[in-house]
This record gives sequence, C-alpha cells and structure tokens, in this order.
Amino acid sequence: MTQRQHDKDRYHGFEQGPIRPPSEAGSLLVRVTRNCPWNHCTFCPVYKGARFSVRPEAHVIDDIEALHRQVEALKRLADGSGHILRQDINEWMQGLAAHERQTFGAALNWYADGMRSIFLQDANSLVVKPDQLIRILRHLRSRFPWVDRITSYARSHTIARISDDHLRQMREAGLNRIHIGLESGSDAVLNRVRKGADKRTQVKAGQKVKKARIELSEYVMPGLGGRDLSRDHALETADALNQINPDFIRLRTLAIPDGIPLAEEYRNGRFVKLNDIEMGREIRLFIERLDGITSMIVSDHILNLFEEVQGRLPEAKTAILAVLDRFLDLSPKDQCRFQVGRRLGIFSSLVDMNSPKRLAKVDAFCAQHGITPANVDGMVDEMMKRFI
Repeated sequence: MTQRQHDKDRYHGFEQGPIRPPSEAGSLLVRVTRNCPWNHCTFCPVYKGARFSVRPEAHVIDDIEALHRQVEALKRLADGSGHILRQDINEWMQGLAAHERQTFGAALNWYADGMRSIFLQDANSLVVKPDQLIRILRHLRSRFPWVDRITSYARSHTIARISDDHLRQMREAGLNRIHIGLESGSDAVLNRVRKGADKRTQVKAGQKVKKARIELSEYVMPGLGGRDLSRDHALETADALNQINPDFIRLRTLAIPDGIPLAEEYRNGRFVKLNDIEMGREIRLFIERLDGITSMIVSDHILNLFEEVQGRLPEAKTAILAVLDRFLDLSPKDQCRFQVGRRLGIFSSLVDMNSPKRLAKVDAFCAQHGITPANVDGMVDEMMKRFI
C-alpha cells in the first residue's frame, strides 16, 4: 500500500465542507464527497484547485456515529424544556478530546436549530454508487429518525444516469429533497459557461427526480447569458422549467468575483454583464413565460435585488410581475437609491423606500461615495463580490 492510499483509507476525524444552500442553514452537514467532480463552470468560485474525492463509506458512518454521540450527550444535558445551561456545555467540552470538539460544535448548532434537517455535502453527493448512498441514508435515518428532511446537491448529468429504481430507493431511505443548479435552459449559455449538461439533460434529470417523488429545487442564475444571450436565457430557462415543474425555483443573480474564468471574459469584453435594470427586464420576461406549473419562486439570497420576487405559481405571478414593473417604472434616481439600499441591507423591498429615515441613510451614503445613476453599476459590482 502506498502512503497516499494509506492516508486515503485512514479516518482523520469528522469533516464538514465549505458550502450549503441558504435554505439548509439550520441543517446538520454530513460530508459524503469532497469538492466537485465537474468543477469547470466558468461562473463558480468554489472548489477551484481542489481535488474531488468520494469519502469512504466507513468514514461517513464514523462521522454519523460521532455526531449521534454528541447529540445524545446534549439531550442528557438538557432540562425538561430542552434548555441547556452554558456552564454545562463548557464543562462537557472540557472533557472532550480536541478532535471531538468540532463534532460537538456541529451537533450543538444543529440542536439549537431544532434538529429538523440534514444536508449531504459537498457539490454532488449522488455521484457515489447508489447502493453506498442508500446505506448511508438508512444509517442516518436509524440514528436521527425524527428529522423531516435529508437533502443534497446533485448535477443533472449525474441524475440522468441513475436508474428510476435507485432514485426511488434513495427516497425510501430518506432522501426527500434534491438541489440542482440548472442555471439556464439555453444550450448556448450552458455551453459558453461550461456547465457540462445541455437543456435536454437538465429536463430529463428534473423529471426523473419528480417521478421519484423527491422534492426538487432548481437554481436559476439571472444574468448568466450576458447581454447578447439574455433573451434566449430567459425564454429557454422558462421552457425547461415548464417541462419539469420543480417544487422550488430559486434565483441566484450572477456575480463575477475576481479569480474565476468568467472574470477574465468580463475584463476583456467577451462577456457583457447586465446591469440591474437589464436584469430586472430579463427576470420579468422569465417569470412571464413560466406557464402551467405550480412551483414556488424563491429569492432567498443577498445577491438578488428583488427579495419580493417570491410566491407560489400560478397565483403569485401577477404580484411578482407587479414588483418588477414598479422597479422598472421608477426614475433613474430612485432606481439607483433602491440598488444601493438593497445592497447595504437598508432596503429589503420597494415598500421600504417609503421610509424617510431609510432613504436618508441611502442618500447620505451615495453623497459620501459620489454614487449616481451614471456610476452605480460599478459600485454594485464591487458590493456583490463581498457576498460570494
């Protein structure tokens, strides 16, 4: 056995990966794979330069056992109402070995949030052999039988190759929500950003998840087509989702941090980024073309300008379009104010602009930094980099 193989087979203790969906903020994170098996998307800053690997099944089981021990300890420390004294927590931690403290921290955070959901990390846990994942899911359910939800990221390319029977078995074992980065339904956009899946594959994967009766969250990235492919991006993405009817459509507005391949295309002019006004028009066209589906539209990320673009289709469609129309009908000065106020966290909705106090804060910031409708786009770009 080589040293590398020995290190791979050796259990180095509990692990957690770097990201999870915002909707899984309260979930217990269980790492099944490390990093991303594709890792070529030009818009993604995560995992670049990191080697992908599947964690040995035994190591994942060891993590689950370690978490279970700490959760059971927390239950013993709790009083009849579930409250735990800080003193008791500190005393328990003092008796733990250094390698156990990270596990305890994860268990404590989960306990404090109610212990209702589990998220499998990292970027594509369904890439592991189906029988292996099913055993891991069953073990999770045996140790934490009360949880409402076990979820995972997955790539469309991966799901399209999993049999319907295996997806059904995963659901029966406890996997009841999958997050897929659709990003776009336009083959031109998908090809340009090196997504590694075409529209047909995206639709097939989404339909397979729905057929397995697993909840499906599809992520859409407004702005990913740039100025030249904006209309195609909106129309083809809507068409793909109309064929899938996912449970959730989650918006993640494009941002371009330094160091990603798309940033170089942006700098040299090969990719022309939409400003917020153009983005609003693209999102409006996209929402307008969603038809015959019952998905929940969710705008749950700080990168999104329009937090109010949210609601269940088809009932919420008119209200969502009205929000976008209100923004697009504002004067350039008020559009600028809203852009800045939203990115500063002063505004969460257009209604917040009715507050003189909040408006005064935004106006003071704009005056201090010389922000006007003519230069606000550059400021927005810089602020959005902080949220990646």
